[in-house]
Amino acid sequence: VQLQASGGGLVQAGGSLRLSCEASGRTFRRYGMGWFRQTPGKEREFVAAINWSVGSTYYADSVQGRFTVSSDNAKNTTYLQMNSLKPEDTAVYYCAVFRGGNWYSKYNYNYWGQGTLVTVSS
Repeated sequence: VQLQASGGGLVQAGGSLRLSCEASGRTFRRYGMGWFRQTPGKEREFVAAINWSVGSTYYADSVQGRFTVSSDNAKNTTYLQMNSLKPEDTAVYYCAVFRGGNWYSKYNYNYWGQGTLVTVSS
């Protein structure tokens, strides 16, 4: 099981980026995928998640209305569209497979991707 995250980069405040996370190996259509982010010295925090089966989505309050999570099941790829980016969105973003329970807790995810850096300049 491998997750490959991509799409990070440098963008000005107010700009947009789209992150991708491609899953390979076992097929785990059962649950879904989540996105988390982390900055140095801080805990990894929940950003967004999607239930692959029913398409329901979950967002942190800090990104609600600006970020959109989606998936292309045929490509085993989950996306995070990030609009109206702010300097405080700067972080390494990780994708991970949800294994059940509370969608907002990082302890309910496994098979983490390697992370992709997003830098938002002011």
